[in-house]
Amino acid sequence: MNTIEAFVIASLILALTPGPGVLYIITRTLGHGRKAGLASVYGVALGNLANATVAAVGLAAVLSASAAAFTVVKLAGAIYLVLLGIKTLRAQPVAHALARAERISPVAAFRDGFMVALLNPKTTLFFAALLPQFINPGAGALPQSLILGCVFVFIAMCTDSMYALSASLLAQSLVRRPIWRPLGRYVSGVTLIGLGLCAALASPRSAK
Repeated sequence: MNTIEAFVIASLILALTPGPGVLYIITRTLGHGRKAGLASVYGVALGNLANATVAAVGLAAVLSASAAAFTVVKLAGAIYLVLLGIKTLRAQPVAHALARAERISPVAAFRDGFMVALLNPKTTLFFAALLPQFINPGAGALPQSLILGCVFVFIAMCTDSMYALSASLLAQSLVRRPIWRPLGRYVSGVTLIGLGLCAALASPRSAK
């Protein structure tokens, strides 16, 4: 029980710390509203769960040992982020996007969030580094890794939802101030492109 409590506390601290996933969710919420933001949260959660599963079955070791495999996946994720950023910059201002939020498919936002999280090999390496610290060597490693991974993803999904709801309130404030209406679109697009460039330049040995 002490080990589980320690893992929950560590997971909560890590999940609350803003990282690329949080920034992505915030920008999607500012650009397309609450529904798109929450759909992105669920997509990111599923992508993180897939990465946790991959780490549990040992692919993380392959990615860590093979610079070529890491580079291919990393660049694919970076290109996807940059393309999303360019698409955001070319889209309508945030006020228009929020006005038509009902017509924006949550499925598309979910898919984008899933792909962004799935194509981040650093997340797999993060799970591979974190989970073993809380595994009891006297029991099966795979079931423990899967359970701990699910716990972390659930906690992160809750904190990411909090960020999305907060960003939604900020977006509504921007709509009420016409001078700030283009801000959300530019911030979203530049942030996504920046995340893509950072992902492309990331070192295989760096943390999440």
